[in-house]
Amino acid sequence: MRQQTRLPIFAQQISSAAFSYRAAVILHGNGVYDGTECTEAVAVLVGLSRAKAQVQCFAPNRPQMHVVNHTNGEEDSTHERNVMVESARICRGDIKDIAELKSKDFDTLIIPGGFGAAKNLSNFGVVGDKMTVHDDVASVLKDFKDNRKIIGLSCIAPVLAAKTFEG
Repeated sequence: MRQQTRLPIFAQQISSAAFSYRAAVILHGNGVYDGTECTEAVAVLVGLSRAKAQVQCFAPNRPQMHVVNHTNGEEDSTHERNVMVESARICRGDIKDIAELKSKDFDTLIIPGGFGAAKNLSNFGVVGDKMTVHDDVASVLKDFKDNRKIIGLSCIAPVLAAKTFEG
């Protein structure tokens, strides 16, 4: 007898909604050491797809803080990469500039983990608790919070909300 897989509660709510759920996902490069943690991003995208959500990925259109060779973990100072171009690899090229992201167009915002959140969405990876969140990212987080939308963050990404909403 085949066992039926159960969706997580959040996914059940999305798939049973009377409307098409709209999710924005902010990516921040491609690769755990200098971008989005691919496993987390794919898990989020698969879960949202299984829940029949309409998904749009976004990323900042700017250079990555640095490039890391993922085969040896060392910084590669001979190359420069763009955050949005690298993020596009995860979502098959269907990506928009974070400057276009508005909460009125979505029901939820999700930011998967990976050190890109600490390096390409903020400077936490360099200065620690003296960090700042990049203005475009902080603006999006505030927009979603002010409009009482769901915000989901994983791995290191919660530090973005902690700093943006501190106090």
